[in-house]
Amino acid sequence: MSRRWLAVSMALVLTLALAGSVFAQSVTIIARAVEGGVNAHVVQWIHEHVFPAFQEKMRQQGRTVELRFIQFGGSDEALKQQYALDLSVGAGADIMAFDGFWVPEFVAAGYLKPLDEVAGSGVWNWEGWQHIPEGLRGLLGFEGRVYGLGLGTDVRKLYYRADLFEQAGIPLPWEPKTWDDVLETARYLKQRFPGSTPLQINAGTSMGEATTMQGYFMVLLGTGIHMYDFEQGKWIVEHPGILDTLKLYKQIYVDEGLGDRRMQLLAQGREQSFAGFRDGRIMILAEGDWFWRSVVAPGSEWAPPGGREAVVRWAPFPAQAAGKGYGGHDFVSISGGTGYVLNPFSKNPDLAWELLSFMFSTDMMLALQEIQPGIRIRDDVPVLGDPVMSAMAEKLLPVSTVRPMLPDYPRISVEAQLMTERVITGEMTPEEAMKAYADAVVELVGEENVIRVK
Repeated sequence: MSRRWLAVSMALVLTLALAGSVFAQSVTIIARAVEGGVNAHVVQWIHEHVFPAFQEKMRQQGRTVELRFIQFGGSDEALKQQYALDLSVGAGADIMAFDGFWVPEFVAAGYLKPLDEVAGSGVWNWEGWQHIPEGLRGLLGFEGRVYGLGLGTDVRKLYYRADLFEQAGIPLPWEPKTWDDVLETARYLKQRFPGSTPLQINAGTSMGEATTMQGYFMVLLGTGIHMYDFEQGKWIVEHPGILDTLKLYKQIYVDEGLGDRRMQLLAQGREQSFAGFRDGRIMILAEGDWFWRSVVAPGSEWAPPGGREAVVRWAPFPAQAAGKGYGGHDFVSISGGTGYVLNPFSKNPDLAWELLSFMFSTDMMLALQEIQPGIRIRDDVPVLGDPVMSAMAEKLLPVSTVRPMLPDYPRISVEAQLMTERVITGEMTPEEAMKAYADAVVELVGEENVIRVK
């Protein structure tokens, strides 16, 4: 082999090695967020703050990184399915936006690993841990292991159109104390605005987990029980509280037509409920704080005429009767948490953790708060400039509870959604739907893991 050929070969090898090292230093992030669409604030935060600041930090260390944000515009359920497909073949983005209640299911399937198994024990040296309460570390955790970082937590309540309440002569602020108060107001609004369906409480399988969290759970907690008995470690499948919950759904959607039951069955039903609230066809809507900070926020396609601050108000979701809510409370709420996990199949896990922990630094969290204030996971990141969000956190976190972080929960959640669907469509009576739910849960977890209260 000639010296010239040897030199060319070595140069080529060096070039390929350098190119390979450049390409190796890349990280991708995926989230249900689209510029100008759903969760547009996330796109803005990543592109305008996180990526530029992180790349500058890397440049100062003499490192070049390639960062890419994958925008996903489908539903939460579609994103979950995409993750399952990707991870089943060892693919997918390095950092994935994740709902906390998906974690146990993905761990059980072998699709997720704890942070310190993916990126090494050095993850525990991160300064952020001292600012994340132990309870909130479990938002993306399972059985004491941490799989990701939660952006924060949330609360749920009733939103209402203050402008239409005023037009109807209903005194403000509206402060329902019982289910009957809510129903009475909805009846009056339907009479005052013929053709409207004034009350929306999610039901059916099409809305997925939004039915369980914004709908079924909120009503069920108002009867004083949870889906799961944490002390006994068993699922409650038959109970007067479940029956009362289903009877309320029947009253709203079947008996009195206060809600639009067809909307609950459509693939885009939840989005239609947003549009209905925007257009004034729906005047009372059960939703989470995400609705305030994203759905009706300025610039959103669902922002109501007149603007969020002018026409949208909220009230705590009342228990069936005073003091009858879960934990003996007058009002109820349930909290979840979304955040980001590391893909265990990442080719650059150390760099992925560097980026993930950088995203959750105080400065980056404060930048996100400037774009969209929320109840964040770090205790050194306050809700900025949004007294409404601050009031929600102060009023509702003390009465809120959480979903059972168990692998069986997602499947049982679907059965709860199906139970509400059977009632609002008239397919089954509340009694029949509860029995079908009990049978399905028993088949999933066994008779020894359920509670029946006649």
